[in-house]
Amino acid sequence: MLHFIKKLYYGDIPDASSGAAPLNDKQQPATDWPLWEVFIRSKQGLDHKHVGSLHATDAQMAIENARDVYTRRQEGVSIWVVESKYITASNPAEAGELYEPAADKVYRHPTFYDLPDEVKHM
Repeated sequence: MLHFIKKLYYGDIPDASSGAAPLNDKQQPATDWPLWEVFIRSKQGLDHKHVGSLHATDAQMAIENARDVYTRRQEGVSIWVVESKYITASNPAEAGELYEPAADKVYRHPTFYDLPDEVKHM
């Protein structure tokens, strides 16, 4: 007996005939797609800025979906995607202890330095 599996494309909704993950009682795929954080560099910017999150099966799908969702007006020149599970964040409740050592190093504050007018993007 031959079994034909329909090829799924990004954005397709899997069904029983596609060979994809079966749906549960809430009509969601039984296997959850990982969450990706999206960073876009604008045409006039030098750095990437976090613009949002999305779910995708892999990095390529995340980039393509990020392009479609976050750069609809062609404002970006570069897209970064990072799977959320690889991001480690500090706890906002512990901010005092985390940043306390910086308080005694006032010489690091930019107010002590005069920048020439020729220096841009600092």
